[in-house]
Amino acid sequence: MNLPYAQTQRKIGALLNSDFWILPYCRNFIEERELLAVHSENELQLTADVLVIGGGPAAAWAAWAAASQGVKVIIVDKGFLGTSGAAAASGNGIMAPSPENWDKVLSERYRIGKNLANSRWIERVIEKTWLSLPLVESWGYRFPKEDGESVRQSYYGPEYMRVLRKNLLRVGVQIFDQSPALELLLADDGSVAGARGVQRQHHRTYTVRAGAVVLANGGCAFLSKALGCNTNTGDGLLMAVEAGGELSSMEASNHYAISTAFNATVTRGVPFGWASYTDEAGNDLGGYINGRRDPSFLPNALLKGPVYARLDRATPEVKAVVEKSHFIAFLPYTKAGIDPYTERVPVTLVLEGTVRGTGGIRIVNDNCATKVPGLYAAGDAASREFLAGLASGGGGPNAAWAISTGQWAGVGAADFAKSLGAHANERVTRPAGQVGLRSATLGGTPSPLAGRSPSSPSPTSETFDSEAIVRGVQAQMFPLEKNYLRSEQGLLDSLAKLETLWQQVQGNPKQDTVRDVEFSRRAAALTSVARWAYFSALHRTETRSEHIRVDYPETDPNQCYYQATGGLDKLWVRRDWITDAIATPPVQTTQTTSSVSKL
Repeated sequence: MNLPYAQTQRKIGALLNSDFWILPYCRNFIEERELLAVHSENELQLTADVLVIGGGPAAAWAAWAAASQGVKVIIVDKGFLGTSGAAAASGNGIMAPSPENWDKVLSERYRIGKNLANSRWIERVIEKTWLSLPLVESWGYRFPKEDGESVRQSYYGPEYMRVLRKNLLRVGVQIFDQSPALELLLADDGSVAGARGVQRQHHRTYTVRAGAVVLANGGCAFLSKALGCNTNTGDGLLMAVEAGGELSSMEASNHYAISTAFNATVTRGVPFGWASYTDEAGNDLGGYINGRRDPSFLPNALLKGPVYARLDRATPEVKAVVEKSHFIAFLPYTKAGIDPYTERVPVTLVLEGTVRGTGGIRIVNDNCATKVPGLYAAGDAASREFLAGLASGGGGPNAAWAISTGQWAGVGAADFAKSLGAHANERVTRPAGQVGLRSATLGGTPSPLAGRSPSSPSPTSETFDSEAIVRGVQAQMFPLEKNYLRSEQGLLDSLAKLETLWQQVQGNPKQDTVRDVEFSRRAAALTSVARWAYFSALHRTETRSEHIRVDYPETDPNQCYYQATGGLDKLWVRRDWITDAIATPPVQTTQTTSSVSKL
């Protein structure tokens, strides 16, 4: 049943760098254009039973779990698996309580989810994570010990990822670094059959034919420079939707994290739990409720003017623990010669989007399958609504989610690949990639990644500016007054501007080099994710957890549903009711983005 959206349709109609990629050997500065033209004719062709896309914990766990089922696994990463991504950049807690505390943690997580979390899934995640951490120790990771017992409550990111990479190599997983996947392959029956991408260091394209694919390439932080997040540009979300998949809870895509303003990249909020906050004149701003930092304090304070923090509430015991577990948060102070316990420093908020938010690819069963046969999702790429509702799962919960969903997706993908039999990679396939891959030439040779749409622009038409597209998306997603404090008019205004950007990225992408291909595709992904996020936010007319609507400030107990969303030129939203007894059937609305509507 279509929802009555005519009024807001008329309104909008009227409104109308990866962190760790380095080419250390430039080969005497030979132009990438020349190399790509040569190698594109000799595309790297690979086969596997399971292809994992990503390079963080979820991807590593998925690849290991699939390989443990006796299938051939290839993993492709945008950066260097082990050093790229949010987890590798610093330490992190893990939601892995001892069994006697499971009920307590489960109850707390469900409470935080405000009736949108799923207690069965929370319990599954806690149990799977608890049982998995001894494996990490057996692979060589050294957890701290107390009274001779390992304390498996957190990890040191660089070492954790080094151990996971070493283990993947041990079990025979083929790892391809600096090889971002850009589009999925589909078989005639609509199932996923592999992926295509580019290899930066070899300046060529590649194809991996596979029986099943796991998308574990992270969420989207919109290139905000949050530590470790510049590899998280929403690529997997775009690939999933192009293949026929769905997203869910994309309105929970506006998580901001505190950072020092003079080095706005290290987003570790724990030390600031012992800070005093003042304005530019030195007046105390408060910021605490019952001794705990008020999460809504800083955004509202920053909208009024500069805010300064001093960690003068930390006791010597707290200092010792925090400096050890969140050491990277203190590096900016050390480099600047600042004593954070006695000196005031300006602070800001950095958008982490869906990386510490919730929205992502909708999973449809316990093995983290998506709506598309053969396609699975894990970690930050998947919606974490079952674990967190619309609240953030950042830190320990998300770490546990990566460990557990990675394994479930890996096993599910392996089982699916086995079910296809020995000739799975002989299936006739077609590439699913569209926006950002069409109508380009590579050194005079048609791009193997170019789309096949008959409506594609001519290769001689003007190319769109990928960096300008990115800046345009950021202008809508970064400001607190747009993304943190949401309203119908503000969302409509931003959606109109994003629609203009969407029309631009459907033009002719520049694809002279592998970096051009990657950047044009990245611009398309960022634009897509922003549209899905704001479209979903427009349709949830309440304030719940991190989704704040200033025009609907109360939580509506009747909106007890997840919001599925998707579509490319035509965006849609559907209510997936959580209660067993559904009073009304799921409702879906479909329209073009030039006619956005409201519930």
